[in-house]
Amino acid sequence: MDNGHYDLVAIGSGSAARDGANKAAKEYGAKVALIERELWGGSCPNVACVPTKAYLVAADLLHDINTLANPLGIEVGLATANLAKVRARMEMLKKPQPKWIEALQSAGFDTYEGTASFIDAHTIRVGDTELTADKILIATGSRTAVPPIEGIDEIDWLDHVTALELEELPQSLLICGAGAVGLEFGQAFSRFGSTVTIVDPLDEIAPHSDRHAAMELREALEDEGIRIIRGSVIGRVAAHDGTYSATLEAREGGMDEEIEFDRLLLASGRRPNVEELNLEVAGVETWKLGIRVDERMRTTAPGIWAAGDVNGVLQFTPAAQYEARIAVEDMFRNGGGPAADYSTLPTAIFTDPELAGVGLTQTAAEEEGFEAETVVHLLKYLRRASFVDAKHGLFKIVFDRPSRRVLGLHVVAPGASDVVQGFSVAMRLGVTVDELAIAHHTFPTIAEGVKAAAEQARVGVPA
Repeated sequence: MDNGHYDLVAIGSGSAARDGANKAAKEYGAKVALIERELWGGSCPNVACVPTKAYLVAADLLHDINTLANPLGIEVGLATANLAKVRARMEMLKKPQPKWIEALQSAGFDTYEGTASFIDAHTIRVGDTELTADKILIATGSRTAVPPIEGIDEIDWLDHVTALELEELPQSLLICGAGAVGLEFGQAFSRFGSTVTIVDPLDEIAPHSDRHAAMELREALEDEGIRIIRGSVIGRVAAHDGTYSATLEAREGGMDEEIEFDRLLLASGRRPNVEELNLEVAGVETWKLGIRVDERMRTTAPGIWAAGDVNGVLQFTPAAQYEARIAVEDMFRNGGGPAADYSTLPTAIFTDPELAGVGLTQTAAEEEGFEAETVVHLLKYLRRASFVDAKHGLFKIVFDRPSRRVLGLHVVAPGASDVVQGFSVAMRLGVTVDELAIAHHTFPTIAEGVKAAAEQARVGVPA
């Protein structure tokens, strides 16, 4: 292994680092090294996206057996979850760490295991080794943020990593945060059999989603028996003879509440992994959400870029990959590459039903000065939805009244992520609401709900 000079050193081995390294090597012939201190492959395949979705599939299947089988004429007994077996299945889907290293080295990259720290803007120390590079990509990701809850240090709390290590189901689970992680884990463990309570300081769940769509998802989750307490924070926690209690403090002058729980899951945000990098000596500035970058992922230090969770722009795997490619284009084309554009980035919360969106929410469109108009079609009116007695879901289109251009699409439905994914391409090409209304569609499908919503705008039906 060469311990010397590289065209590119990527700090990290997750989605951003790997995509950046691959692009640099394949398209520009760069000599690349990757540094990893913890998990080769990064969070997504090891402890986040991949294993989490394996749990969700199991929870959804269990729920469907118990709620749909008999109504559909399938005779089965009551299904229950064996969490140890669910975990074992999940572990089988993960690539072992030696295989990750083997794959990266087979791709032509040098790999260094350990904590990276800058000596200067072009020199990095890993253990006893010093590496120099013309260009450096920081892609160290993020970790669970621990909120300022009194007594939290005395609690053996869970996060999205340690929750996947459980082999026994907690009788009651208290979740701090009603974003994607809290909602996905909350529904999964509720379907496995835990009594779940989700607490969030905001007045609606899924804060980055369209408010109407978020409300529709919340009502679906509450109908399953998940308690969602909005407008409150967990002020303090305490241990009591093998169980725990939490004090929930209302933010708008309401009554405080005491709640007992067996396990606490933290899902209220992320912190960038920057503390050990020694960024000051390299001239890299940070802010509360991570490393400061411009629209081409350049940091404040020439020759250093940052992509993925560590820059705090958008914490999604596809965004990390996209940002890394933007950064590499900028590196090797001397600024000739494109600037980042997130306007048609589709996102999803993988609950059941899923909540997916692309483009602007109704509120954001109005704030940006558009003459925003909306149309909504409810999922329950689709023929496909009637097959499973779906009660909750919607298709919402936000469009600009003068130009008719679609500004946003928000879907709450089974497979909403796939629906939005396809229409995001149309939005990138400037599709109008009228074009969606007259487009051909397949019947009976979930996606035809988009056309049904668009037809309301075409015939002038008020939103």
